[in-house]
Amino acid sequence: MNPLNLSTPRFFKFIFEDSRIAWLWLVVRIYVGWIWLEAGWSKVTNSVWIGGGAGKALDGFIKGSLTKAGGAHPDVQSWYAFFLENVVLPHVIFWSNVVSCGELLVGIALILGAFVGIAAFFGAFMNLNYLLAGTVSVNPILFTLSILLMLAWKIAGYIGIDRYLLKIVLRN
Repeated sequence: MNPLNLSTPRFFKFIFEDSRIAWLWLVVRIYVGWIWLEAGWSKVTNSVWIGGGAGKALDGFIKGSLTKAGGAHPDVQSWYAFFLENVVLPHVIFWSNVVSCGELLVGIALILGAFVGIAAFFGAFMNLNYLLAGTVSVNPILFTLSILLMLAWKIAGYIGIDRYLLKIVLRN
């Protein structure tokens, strides 16, 4: 159904759908996946994220973010500070586990090329939350690359498990 009878430009079909460009998405996917894998692994093996002291690191991060919510041009918007203070902080151990395992799982999925579009979505969602919490670092780059991986979901995992997995899942 294309009511305006518009076609996708050839360049976009090539970049986002052509298997000849799959090597490019492999490089992007491995780069983004490796960063997530390293970040997640460092958290799941650290007791202040998961284990006896779970939540301590996230608690400190959130409290630091809340200090950035004031002033004329705050790094953290008031609505997001409200969310951090009233939703995340009261359940900091739960969220610490979610963040740690989420980063690890996104990294593994991207490196293996399994459900790349979904993994990239959750990676972008985490990056967006880190940005909203006032942390820049590598987050804008990862966010942008994740958006591109989502757009290229049909081909981004072609050199990976998605080459076979998507045929099974999307079978008509």
